Amino acid sequence: METTSVFLPNFTIGGADVYKKVPEIAGPYGKKATLIGGKTALEKAEKAIGEALAGSPIEVLGSLWYGGEATEAHVERLMAEPLVKEADMLFAVGGGRAMDTVKVVGDRLGKPVFTFPTIASNCAPVTKVCVFYHDDHTMQGLIFVQTPPKHTFINTQIIAEAPNKYIWAGIGDALSKQYESSFSSRGLTLAHSDQVGVDIGHNCAGPLLKYGKEAMDDAKASRTSQALAEVVLNIIVTTGLVSVFVKNDFNSAVAHAIYYGATFLPAPANGQVRLHGQLVAYGTLIQLLVDQDRENFEKVYALNRSIDLPVCLADIWVDTPEMKEQMIDHALEQNDLKVVPFEVTRDLLSQAIDDLEAYHKSQA
Repeated sequence: METTSVFLPNFTIGGADVYKKVPEIAGPYGKKATLIGGKTALEKAEKAIGEALAGSPIEVLGSLWYGGEATEAHVERLMAEPLVKEADMLFAVGGGRAMDTVKVVGDRLGKPVFTFPTIASNCAPVTKVCVFYHDDHTMQGLIFVQTPPKHTFINTQIIAEAPNKYIWAGIGDALSKQYESSFSSRGLTLAHSDQVGVDIGHNCAGPLLKYGKEAMDDAKASRTSQALAEVVLNIIVTTGLVSVFVKNDFNSAVAHAIYYGATFLPAPANGQVRLHGQLVAYGTLIQLLVDQDRENFEKVYALNRSIDLPVCLADIWVDTPEMKEQMIDHALEQNDLKVVPFEVTRDLLSQAIDDLEAYHKSQA
């Protein structure tokens, strides 16, 4: 049989004092750390990380901006930075694109990576998967590093104080995992790792449907709560465990194909930015309609509507029939639709989109 290794995520979650665990957990990996992340994220977390490390054997050499996008150009630039070369370990601070950039830098340089998410928008802090883009922000593809980050430190206070659009989008992204993993693996005999991942995936939607509205209300008030923690853990850890265990074949399906298809659309005329989780939330509704899963479709539609996640084309700024067709064109090209229980055709996607529009109008 083929030899396989599975490396699982490790994490610590808490409030404002959670970074006090960093010296104990990261200490065995070295004494010099460099922080790499988003500009705002570093402003929010750098001081707190520094204070937690004060008096410990770990020295922070400095901090670097990751570049604003997960691209090969930014990876190459960071790999040449003296602060990166001199570090024993890298601390990734911020959102998913910062995490993915630093994970690739650490993997190529053989340096351990620790992640400090300041928003809860996806499972990037705990997975091996890295979503990379071209310099023009169009999708390049996926890069898989050898292991997940060594440990993830989740500060719910910083996450609660972040713009609530990120946890909003995180809920939208996490909702897809249960439905996509079960759909793409349906009818197949799965190896142990894949089966465990799919089984974990069955627990992704429930907590979001239960706590999603309450967590969003708490995020809007910048307050921590058990509901917020449950949702954050679901977004970052539960979905991340699915990604770690399953082959990429079972990690996505229609919802993410729709997302990638939408990344090729012109930017909205109103200056808004289409967030990953926002588009995936819309794609999850299409996923459930393609699969004729009316019961779960109505549950997800109700949650989306209660927290203003997309429930129609207008919510993702697809304004013309031509834009709809362009989105479908690129969705059909994605590998997400290669391993599915039946062929997902242009007609199926188009009909599901039209059905969602009709259902939404009926609920107005």
